[in-house]
Amino acid sequence: MKILQLSTALAVTFIIMGCSTSSLITTEKSMPEVYQDKNATHEKKNDITISLFRLNNYTDTPRAGMRASNIVEGILLAKGYKVTSHLKDKLPTIKKARKIAKEDGSKYFMYGGVSEWRYKTGIDGEPAVSLQLSLYKTKKLKLVWSATGSDSDWGNASIGTTAQDLLSDMLSN
Repeated sequence: MKILQLSTALAVTFIIMGCSTSSLITTEKSMPEVYQDKNATHEKKNDITISLFRLNNYTDTPRAGMRASNIVEGILLAKGYKVTSHLKDKLPTIKKARKIAKEDGSKYFMYGGVSEWRYKTGIDGEPAVSLQLSLYKTKKLKLVWSATGSDSDWGNASIGTTAQDLLSDMLSN
């Protein structure tokens, strides 16, 4: 009887693990800290300003870059960063983005791309998302932080929630 219970538990575990996969790679350095913990008060450390540009869309899904960028903007604002949004602007080159960030007075700017934003084919139609984000120091066009991540989820999940979970993990590292 115990063997049957153990076998069933293992089968359920493997099924659950197989339905949701995630991969995340980041640079050793993390995003610049907005809050500094002094005596557990979470006092604000700096006004960290980021010019955010629409992510390049390398998918067949229209406006995937805009959709992902919108989620990035919300997460950055929720974490306390000051964001100057350029999501509605035409996507500039990285050098032009740096120039615009300088004009904004932003210390950093974020650039990146979306390489997957779709529902997988099949019975469940699971959402699948792959993203890359890079944070550059505006003054010297120096890469400060970078993350690449992919995630898929259950068939009843949306691309938006899958992307939000992935981006939240990416921006926490």
